[in-house]
Amino acid sequence: MDLQDQLKNLFPDHQPEEEEKPIKKSDIWLQDDPIICKYEKRKGKPITILEGYTGATSDFKKLAKEIKTSLSVGGSFKDDKIIIQGDFRDKIMEILKEKGFNVKRVGG
Repeated sequence: MDLQDQLKNLFPDHQPEEEEKPIKKSDIWLQDDPIICKYEKRKGKPITILEGYTGATSDFKKLAKEIKTSLSVGGSFKDDKIIIQGDFRDKIMEILKEKGFNVKRVGG
């Protein structure tokens, strides 16, 4: 017997209220210019680079962390660029479009 059943036994006349889940808005600043998503090989290994974000550096770092955790890959943030290990251009572009960013694919 779970908690809901126990509560129904204790309070049979109670009607539970539906809770509205608030739509989660991104706290990251959205820009009008597209973020450039490009592919390179460094030392024979593929990487994906995101650049062109004009907002605060802290927002771009948050975005880098969200992308890395959602893709479960390594990466870094250097010189106002997000560097992701591997070729994940399509997945990264989908994630950014869901967040409301304009993305431009460069190279390949």
